[in-house]
Amino acid sequence: MAKKKVKAPVAKRETIETRVGRLRLENGFPTKDTASKLYDEIDFARATQAFIWALPAVGFHALHRAHLKNFGAQDGEVVLYRDLKDKAGMLTPNITTLYVFSFWNMKEKGPLVVEVPAGATAGGVLDIWQRPLTDIGQTGPEKGQGAKFLILPPGSEDLKPDGYIVVRSPTMQLWFATRGLNPDPKTADQTVRKHRLYAWKDRANPPSTKFIPVGGKRWASKHPDNLNYWQYLSDLFQPEPVETRDRMIFAMLRPFGIEPGKPFNPDARQKKILREAAQVGEIMARTIAYEKRFPNSTVYPGKHWEYANLVELNQEAEDHTQLDERGSWFYEAIGNSAGMQGRIVGFGQVYLETSKDKNGAWLDGGKQYVFRVPANPPVKQFWSITLYDNTTRGPLITNQGAADLSSRKPDLVTNSDGSVSVYFGPVKPANANANWIKTLPEKGWFPYFRFYAPTEAYFDKSWQLNDIEPLK
Repeated sequence: MAKKKVKAPVAKRETIETRVGRLRLENGFPTKDTASKLYDEIDFARATQAFIWALPAVGFHALHRAHLKNFGAQDGEVVLYRDLKDKAGMLTPNITTLYVFSFWNMKEKGPLVVEVPAGATAGGVLDIWQRPLTDIGQTGPEKGQGAKFLILPPGSEDLKPDGYIVVRSPTMQLWFATRGLNPDPKTADQTVRKHRLYAWKDRANPPSTKFIPVGGKRWASKHPDNLNYWQYLSDLFQPEPVETRDRMIFAMLRPFGIEPGKPFNPDARQKKILREAAQVGEIMARTIAYEKRFPNSTVYPGKHWEYANLVELNQEAEDHTQLDERGSWFYEAIGNSAGMQGRIVGFGQVYLETSKDKNGAWLDGGKQYVFRVPANPPVKQFWSITLYDNTTRGPLITNQGAADLSSRKPDLVTNSDGSVSVYFGPVKPANANANWIKTLPEKGWFPYFRFYAPTEAYFDKSWQLNDIEPLK
């Protein structure tokens, strides 16, 4: 009797339609093509989120590279940023005050001593994530009276020498940043040049500190939107420990070969994904900055002004790390300090921003606007408004010069009621006088309105900024 032929079992095939395309399974397992597609999607999704996570660190490294490669400033040498040309490559700089920056690598040079002179300065020392280790100057513990600071690296012995304010950094690399606040440029320059930076081991006979003016050199420190973004991140972390907070992200980056202590050498597939992730991640970060969705970002109900800086000094909220808050701030800006958070009456600075007019439309360089600053702005020092290019986040530069205006402007025109009308647009209105800031057609822009030493009326909102209005 002939035996019945038994048919070989047929694999159960399943097809699922998803937002990433068609996924095919056999007996519940992904096919080879589906597995390959999903790994591409996994890596791309992880890289775009890592782009947002890494913004403050890559911003730190981009500025450090400019010091080394554009200005020839070695670690411990101080760069002077005096005017618009000097600051043209910087993220959202204030045009009004003098900046001084320097970098330091404690892995190579050991603990850092910073001598801060008495006088009108304000700044801080920050780690690679742009978290302030301490404020210095008027907003620091010495309250502008001068002091010596000793910065210790992670894992080193505790030192408590007399006459020093001692702080410890969680990272090996440091950024020293301060500004001269005296309204007289010459006095501000003389004051900031009294800072000294040197190694702790050289304290008995410290060398003089070298100051290097930018001198109008062309440069840029905006985040790359290409493969360089990941190269910067890899280079930055070669001497650094990884904090517990960041271990999960580094787990996601390991398949790309981005890990401390190892060279970055992606293959063709990885390069393709990383290039696209940098492009998409950059626009994601731009969206987070200009179309904020995290809570409490709006300053005045019914208006479009927002808090530019909602980042805690340690970048931690009660139950999460401030991923989007710091992504928004560090996409647009560099640095953070207690003085920059604007939370204390008569202390530091406040940064408010908007990217929309009164009607909720994006600000357009081809259109005309008026902005009315009410009388008696709540500041002890001064106020300023500066316009920035929405893609480079650097100063909006035209043939007019600096896209900036402040209460220190000698020819500022004040209305009869004490208010100030500021005009924006590609053409100067007939009644604008000196209060016109030129914009460029086919280019988006956004302003920062800064309050220096804000007073009570800012905090209780009895004084409020008006929205920017289209001119009819």
